[in-house]
Amino acid sequence: MIQTPYYLIDRAKLARNMAIMDALRQASGAKVLLALKCFATWGVFDQMRQHMDGTTSSSLYELKLGRTRFGGETHAYSVAWADHEIAEAVECADKIIFNSIGQLERFDNQSASIARGLRLNPRFSTSGFDLADPARPFSRLGEWDASRIERVMDRISGFMIHYNCENADFDLFDQQLTRIEDEFGALLHRLTWVSLGGGIHFTGEGYPVDRLAARLKAFSDRFGVQVYLEPGEAAITNAATLEVTVLDVLNNGKDLAVVDASVEAHMLDLLIYRLSGRIETDGDHPFTICGKSCLAGDVFGEFNFPAPLQVGDRISIADAAGYTMVKKNWFNGVKMPSIVIKELDGSMTALREFGYADFEGNLG
Repeated sequence: MIQTPYYLIDRAKLARNMAIMDALRQASGAKVLLALKCFATWGVFDQMRQHMDGTTSSSLYELKLGRTRFGGETHAYSVAWADHEIAEAVECADKIIFNSIGQLERFDNQSASIARGLRLNPRFSTSGFDLADPARPFSRLGEWDASRIERVMDRISGFMIHYNCENADFDLFDQQLTRIEDEFGALLHRLTWVSLGGGIHFTGEGYPVDRLAARLKAFSDRFGVQVYLEPGEAAITNAATLEVTVLDVLNNGKDLAVVDASVEAHMLDLLIYRLSGRIETDGDHPFTICGKSCLAGDVFGEFNFPAPLQVGDRISIADAAGYTMVKKNWFNGVKMPSIVIKELDGSMTALREFGYADFEGNLG
């Protein structure tokens, strides 16, 4: 038995998402690029690259990872490129997307050899969190003034428009895309490609993939553009768990169980957005599952179990692929979870284990 904690990536569950990816690509003509900011565990890229067209990045390092480990089409985006990064970014990328007109103009000569795009901010989004809302007041994420964009249209061939955040509502997607068409249609007609970003939850249960495909094709046909999507969560929905072991149980007014992992270190988004983890369990015995760091609020959530938890019990925390491994950290020196792959034949492959040398090397 593999020692916990570890992230367990299930290739069979990943294949389910990839099948939906293929259906969407075929019906819509859109290309899909893995958003490495969400998931970048390259040990399963061999499976994903068969069903996706490439990667999109948020930094030079992600860009290099996409080029070297995934292949296919490689899009380079950064909120701001530094002078010392731009030459390598252009060398690695098929398309480079600038966040601002200022950056486009600053690196005009250096980037002229490849296709260039600009991030368009439509000034609305589907995010329910101000922290993650690209259209928040005074947002730095993209340009929105059509008259200013008009002045640089001769230097770009595409837009990247990222405004969906965990959007499972197709009708809302349709309405908002119509707003973009109405406001920016004159500019869209002059492009050859448009990325509609990520955040569309089209691998969720019951999502009308056929309607999404038809809408994307209609958009592509109307403006004569190649459409791209940048799925992150949609690519790896429900494809991984965080496997943990109960180290201690106690009662301080509620039954508590301390496990050998940490919310702050290993599933940071739960803490940032004040969300509960997900454990597929039910019963008459409620327990609060707690992380082992010294942070008082290091809590995965409260769940009901069929029997009282005991030291040594194993627990699987679901949906632990997106924004986990890319954010994991060494807070408190808590042991970093290993990365394990459940192969299609049910066997387990330990992709990577972490030890003290990794902790020490991360600090100096």
